[in-house]
Amino acid sequence: MATVRVFNHHVHTSFYWLALVDAALFVLALYAGTYIYSLVGAHPGSFQAMIQEIPNRALIYAVITVLCLFAMGLYEPRMREGRSGVLIRTLGGFATASLFTAGVFTLLPDVQQWRSILLYTVLLSFSTNLISRIVFINLTDLEQFKSRVLVYGSGSAAATITSSMRRKTDRQGFTIVGFVRVDDENPRVSGERIINLRQPLAEYAKQTEIDQIVVALDNKRDQTPTDELFKCRLQGIKVMNLVNFFEREAGKILVDFATPGWMTLTEDLRSDAPSSLTKRSFDICASFVLLMSTWPIMLVTALAIWIEDGFKAPIFFSQQRVGLNGKAFQVLKFRSMSIDAEGDGKARWATLNDSRVTRVGAFIRRTRIDELPQIFNVLSGEMAFIGPRPERPEFVQQLAEQIPFYNSRHAVKPGITGWAQLCYPYGASEEDARQKLQFDLYYVKNQSLFLDLMITLSTVEVVLFGKGAR
Repeated sequence: MATVRVFNHHVHTSFYWLALVDAALFVLALYAGTYIYSLVGAHPGSFQAMIQEIPNRALIYAVITVLCLFAMGLYEPRMREGRSGVLIRTLGGFATASLFTAGVFTLLPDVQQWRSILLYTVLLSFSTNLISRIVFINLTDLEQFKSRVLVYGSGSAAATITSSMRRKTDRQGFTIVGFVRVDDENPRVSGERIINLRQPLAEYAKQTEIDQIVVALDNKRDQTPTDELFKCRLQGIKVMNLVNFFEREAGKILVDFATPGWMTLTEDLRSDAPSSLTKRSFDICASFVLLMSTWPIMLVTALAIWIEDGFKAPIFFSQQRVGLNGKAFQVLKFRSMSIDAEGDGKARWATLNDSRVTRVGAFIRRTRIDELPQIFNVLSGEMAFIGPRPERPEFVQQLAEQIPFYNSRHAVKPGITGWAQLCYPYGASEEDARQKLQFDLYYVKNQSLFLDLMITLSTVEVVLFGKGAR
């Protein structure tokens, strides 16, 4: 199960094939639903009469349904829910898709007729979707469809793979054949096969049908077998370092193993005028749509804060954050903590079950409603719709001294939501900041309109299932 780059973003091709297969099945389901309607509804000849209208409606239905399932995380390679979780997400996706499709169909002729057809279509497509997903899971579990990876090294660097990719979902597209022990290094990988080579690396790789070699050495300069790796490449075997492997398979940049010149020398950064204009246009459009669709929620939130704390209490909370190129700005949020949350003037991380959080605040933080006023930060140009979350200057100074490349996240505007928010749970410590930075740097390096659209859709899953909220 390979990964490819689509507009600079690494995607698992198997899940996009699944989306295409599902879309085709949904198109067929509408044809079948129309045919069933003509039989059950005793409308002889109605199928032939509607045949010309079916393609456009089927395409609309298929696109809406695939997007709704995507928003529920059902095309996410690292989704860890069991069967019950998948079923709940599937039901939610089809329910949402049905509402959107019914709304679109009301703009087209013969509304009542097509709503009846939609019922049959949804039942058919839901059933076929469950079947296709079961088949897909069984196929992707087969070793024949996975890339065979050999890790050259078994020390601390190689152990990063076993500690960060220990789950089955983390290894969806590959299987690790083993870890090559180099010289007399002390193996630090646990539960994996350690290989003591007694033949040239290229010869072993060919015999064991290796597809990729990941170089993960603690001391690269003295131990890297450049000649053997070059022979492997000539044999058609992909060779990559640990940082590139994690970028492709995990969607993050390992800051502890990236070279000092990594951010400067990378060829993927985009800061040209057309890209900036496209990004800004997307920010304005997305923020306007979000504002128009959530203003009733914002109004109710304001009333709830007033009711709990009194009508003289402030609704909004303004705080200094670090933005593009390290420039400070005032971020706007609904107040979710008590008025004197930091009465002593000392900055503190938010913690689980934080006593400073009000009852209304707990709800709006869990559902991300407290972030909605940041729409105005986006419209004013201080923030983007998608980007790294803005951090407080006090924490930025502290973290920049402890974590490599931390200030590189300020190469783009901060966002309301971002790649790190999708991939890592809410964190309030230096180690959490280090982990989230790795996802933020992936976004900085690979940002594109395509990735922004993906993150926007996937944010629905964050809100509905509370991923990362505190």
